[in-house]
Amino acid sequence: MTDRILSASVEDLRRSRTSLKWRLHPSDVLPLWVAEMDCAPCPAVLTAVTGAVRRGDTGYPWARDYADAFAGFAAGQWGWEVDAGSAHVVADVLTGIARLLEVLTGPGPSVVVSSPVYNAFFTVIDAVGRGAVDAPLTREGRLDPDTLAAAFEEVTSGGRSAVYLLANPHNPTGVVHTRGELEMLARLAAEHDVTVISDEIHAALVYEPGSFTPYLTVAGSERGITVTSASKAWNLAGLKAGLLIPGSEARTLVGRLHPFVGFGASHLGVIAHTAAWTEGVDWVSRLVAELDENRRLLAELVSSRLPGVRLRLPEATYLGWLDCRALGLGDDPSAHFREKARVALSDGPSFGAGGAGFARLNFATSPGILREAVDRMAESLG
Repeated sequence: MTDRILSASVEDLRRSRTSLKWRLHPSDVLPLWVAEMDCAPCPAVLTAVTGAVRRGDTGYPWARDYADAFAGFAAGQWGWEVDAGSAHVVADVLTGIARLLEVLTGPGPSVVVSSPVYNAFFTVIDAVGRGAVDAPLTREGRLDPDTLAAAFEEVTSGGRSAVYLLANPHNPTGVVHTRGELEMLARLAAEHDVTVISDEIHAALVYEPGSFTPYLTVAGSERGITVTSASKAWNLAGLKAGLLIPGSEARTLVGRLHPFVGFGASHLGVIAHTAAWTEGVDWVSRLVAELDENRRLLAELVSSRLPGVRLRLPEATYLGWLDCRALGLGDDPSAHFREKARVALSDGPSFGAGGAGFARLNFATSPGILREAVDRMAESLG
């Protein structure tokens, strides 16, 4: 027996998991791609959800308790005083972003991103009939003021409404944006009349000595909108719920959303996330400690077993951004590792410009599975 959160074997996971992560690929493939953890559940969430089902409490969601729970968590973790009364419940982060893009922008190139960035951003932008304009990260993975200013100028030409989609912390690089960087972004957004939507779904997964800065706490962010959820940090993607939190000057903008936008959230999802934010703080602290060990183990394994691969130690998330360009495997090295090593990674090109030659590895699994995956990858390279 173990009290570790990330300890399940491949055999146990194959028997117990029926999600996309474990069903998409053949059974001989180790799935380290989609952002889903191989973790034991948070006990507080387990108790809350099973209790609700046992009581027959399976109706429509009540959003206020959910928003209050997040406000309490944000205050305790980051000193952020959230106005829970202004928050809106949504089905999940991506749905919230999609609905915001529909009301805040028009068709065509109206959404700025900083690639390489969360690949689903591009899917959502395309799904609502918008186009992406890139303001690439620097070689160090930081936000660049010059490229941001140029992209904002382009996207707002002719008086068009525009949005900047921020991954905070950044996915796939694991970079934690500094307060100074976020203040720079807010200043440029205000100068160009661009609304910042900050996806903060990985906010609880930041490693010491780093610290997370909520976008809406920086100077000049009043027109920004945060979209968040407990789904990544507590592994609750199957229990749908998310929150939109407008800055003080964005409440009218968010108020333009149709009330139907809140109907996609699951009552059980709201119950689960509420329990996570109110009673799952110690659990997520233990999880982050285990993930910290795993990210360091991954760095050691890459250095010793994959000398042609470069990995900058992520400051947040449970995602490793592997630079495989020196291996000569083409734009999508994940294809090689999937076919030759039987390890499924996320393909770098799907994260936009700068993703060619990269692959994203999810290290939220047991150390044993992580070692086996890297061993397989090393053997596939001869």
